[in-house]
Amino acid sequence: MLRKTSFLLILSFSLLFATAVYAQGQPEPQHTDPAWQASYWNNQTLAGPPALQRTEADINWDWGTGSPDPAITPDNFSARWTKVIDVPAGSYRFTATTDDGIRLWVDDQPIINQWYDHPAQTYFEDVPLSAGHHTVRVEYYENAGFAVAKVSWGLTPINTSVWRGDYFNNQTLSGAPVLTRNDAFIDYNWSTGSPAPTIPADHFSVRWTHTLTLPAGNYRFTTRTDDGVRLWVNDHLLIDQWHDMAASSYSGVIYVGGTAVMRMEYYENTGLAEAHLSWELVGSPPPPAGTVIVDDLDAGFVKGGAASGWRAEAEGYNGRLLWTHNNDTTRANYNWARWYPQLAAGQRYEVFVYIPDRFTTTAQARYWISHRDGFTLRVVNQSAYSDQWVSLGTYTFRGTGSDYVSLADVTFEPYLSRLIAFDAVKFERR
Repeated sequence: MLRKTSFLLILSFSLLFATAVYAQGQPEPQHTDPAWQASYWNNQTLAGPPALQRTEADINWDWGTGSPDPAITPDNFSARWTKVIDVPAGSYRFTATTDDGIRLWVDDQPIINQWYDHPAQTYFEDVPLSAGHHTVRVEYYENAGFAVAKVSWGLTPINTSVWRGDYFNNQTLSGAPVLTRNDAFIDYNWSTGSPAPTIPADHFSVRWTHTLTLPAGNYRFTTRTDDGVRLWVNDHLLIDQWHDMAASSYSGVIYVGGTAVMRMEYYENTGLAEAHLSWELVGSPPPPAGTVIVDDLDAGFVKGGAASGWRAEAEGYNGRLLWTHNNDTTRANYNWARWYPQLAAGQRYEVFVYIPDRFTTTAQARYWISHRDGFTLRVVNQSAYSDQWVSLGTYTFRGTGSDYVSLADVTFEPYLSRLIAFDAVKFERR
């Protein structure tokens, strides 16, 4: 925030939408009007005919001690912007930081009204909007001093320390939610009631999303619902019971390397309604039949190169990973590793590599798979993943010591500019 002896204007209107908030397929808003209709007056009261009219792509200005245009005086001027926007249903936050006065309307309803001289201050209001067209009008006046622009509007931020609950008046999570709120826990027994006055007692659905921070380890997640439920952990569908049922419990075990991106979906048909989710740290479960995992602590893992280049961290799959800085070429003493599985001869396996949350800034981790039909290169952008398995494809293997996955720290990115992680490799029979 700027300090000044005269009045300062900071006003911007940038049309930014938080699409991460609507990660489950919510369409981005489209603007009916391509530009704002702007009018400027050489007085503080928007009185009389405007001295300047024009269209503006954004209300995003830094005039300093100058003015919006040679036709407008640097001080004692006012402005009005109008536009029609087209948005999905949801809660939207309108924010204005100004010195001096600011007024903002949505559909002719006053949202922000700070029409007086004041040093730079920030104001915001959250407004529920239905899907479709809405008119936005902004009025501003400048007394004297600097004139700079910064204001924003977009979807109301959701408290990421709790669950985001999106509630729908149908059983299929279709369309826009009729209610979005913060839920501290998923631990509800609505009986024959409903989650909120705007939600019917029957035929509704909910999507909860949250990112949990957990100590690395294997976790058993348990749902208890009446009726259907689906649970994803780090994009893995762990529980899939999408059908009518009396209150029933289901569990699944999955490794979490510190961060668990959660999504739970639920629907209620008729009768009683409840939804619960819990989790607990458990011991390592046996892998599914036909699955082979080679971790960096296992006998099937070998490494080479400069010993001083290797670093170990107590995180990642099973709580341990190795990492190095990258090399730009195959210069002397580059670091490399191989994972040797014990596989059935002539069988097809899908190969996965575990990408941990940290020490993964390279975009060009070059994995080589040695299989019955030769060698295959798969390049993985490690920086795009966090504590999850990433598939390298499905191959037929020999069932000998010639089967392996290899990775070197040669990424052809600028020398020592990236981190590359060496963790676990999984082979699932197909």
